Amino acid sequence: MRSEHIRHIAALGSSYAAGPGIEPIADQRAHRSSRNYPHLLAERLGAALTDLTVSGATTETITSTPQRLMFRTIAPQLDGLPTDADLVTITVGGNDLHYIGSMVRLGLAGRFSSHPLTRPLGAVLKRRGVPRPSEDDIDRAAAGLARVVEEVRGRAKGARVVLVDYLTVVGPDTSYGRATPFDAATLDDFRRLGGHVADVFARAATRSDAELVAMGQLSRDHALGSPQSWVTGLPERLSGSRLMGAFHPNSAGMQAVADAIADHL
Repeated sequence: MRSEHIRHIAALGSSYAAGPGIEPIADQRAHRSSRNYPHLLAERLGAALTDLTVSGATTETITSTPQRLMFRTIAPQLDGLPTDADLVTITVGGNDLHYIGSMVRLGLAGRFSSHPLTRPLGAVLKRRGVPRPSEDDIDRAAAGLARVVEEVRGRAKGARVVLVDYLTVVGPDTSYGRATPFDAATLDDFRRLGGHVADVFARAATRSDAELVAMGQLSRDHALGSPQSWVTGLPERLSGSRLMGAFHPNSAGMQAVADAIADHL
């Protein structure tokens, strides 16, 4: 199916698709922006959009398990998938490996550790370190993502299904700083973990024969510390809304993802 024949897009995924922290907000409870890549792509293609993305989603909360958000329960995203969708984009799997959540936690630990009054809290947050998923963990996440693809095909039988990888956060130019308060070893660990997330998408694409837009590779030169970063670092003010968007795509990153998908199509 060519891009000019796409009339209805459905988007599934976690915060890397939802766009927390990017104004204007479409759904405050889901931390979903109206300028995320699904919206930008729909505008570019002149298509209708059903945006089901929810920050914090995992492969299970897309397929089968209701997602808890404070005092709200959200049904599995697949429950809202329109059967007439021409294109379904999927960005999920990082939370299965505790990727960005651990980056926020250790970013706070690094920031708190620089002040005597908050240093004890920083030490507590550092205890668990960067997750080190096993081969089974990575394979399980890939299997979960492949299952999302299979379930989508069963419900929206005529749709193209495109997996959209996570943008690179810690790249070759990323170093210690106020927005990236990680020592060299922690930065290396996050580079490794980001590689595992990319591997989840590659494995799922192979298993399910889904199309893949490998944003991890395409954004390698736009990580934190690069001249034109497509992601945010830890904000100076650690308020709730600002913190939700830490280590996530910024507006330029969302535009880059939408453009990459359109080019792929």
